[in-house]
Amino acid sequence: MHGENSFAGKPSFTGLARYYEITLGVLGKPDTDTGYLIGIQELDNIVRTHLVPLILRQCEADACIEPASMLQSLWNEAAAQSPHALSMLRWSLSPYYQIEMTSDTQSSGCVLMRQRFEFAAAHRLHTPTLSNEENARFFGKCNNPSGHGHNYQIEPCIRVPIERASDGQFQLYIQQAVNRAIIDPLDHKFLNTDVDWFDQSNSGLIPSVENIARICYEQLAPEIRKLGQDVELLSIQAWETEKTSAIYPG
Repeated sequence: MHGENSFAGKPSFTGLARYYEITLGVLGKPDTDTGYLIGIQELDNIVRTHLVPLILRQCEADACIEPASMLQSLWNEAAAQSPHALSMLRWSLSPYYQIEMTSDTQSSGCVLMRQRFEFAAAHRLHTPTLSNEENARFFGKCNNPSGHGHNYQIEPCIRVPIERASDGQFQLYIQQAVNRAIIDPLDHKFLNTDVDWFDQSNSGLIPSVENIARICYEQLAPEIRKLGQDVELLSIQAWETEKTSAIYPG
């Protein structure tokens, strides 16, 4: 049974099941007649016919393996089946954890790891360069003198050598670094007064989502470098709400 609801998985599952997503990116020039580069059915077929069986066989094997160590074989299979140059293969192991290989990282023996984290904090958007009336007009409700709160989410994108990403403990090392650099200093704080980075009475930044993304990057990057010479924080995406986010560096 293939099921009708692709958002619930194909084939539709019952009982205990894994739910993965594979995203492929290809490069090329669209056909001048159809406007297509490649049909979505072709990409679906590559994933379902050639990649899923590789993952399924590993899931059924006795030996435990980290998904990052499979990306190269998945890449090779997808590249062999695609009529266009493969540019990206992303494997979402959950809605909050992804591993990815691109044409750049593949040639250097690296993968990209993304994990999403959450912290709760309050802030007020207000700049001393504007009058109180101008601040209220520009920032609206976000200028409330008593502040307002958000459940922020952040997602670091980290380039990691495949052999390091294949270490079952490496995710834990990333989590520990994020907790030290970002979550512990920011969680359940009033950013404008409790956090030096955003204390405007002491030359701090306005705690906008843009500046939060920048500060999180600047604080986390040194901690990530400590995990290995070839491990690098490439960017951080910060969400203030589901509709409002910023990436640094952009």
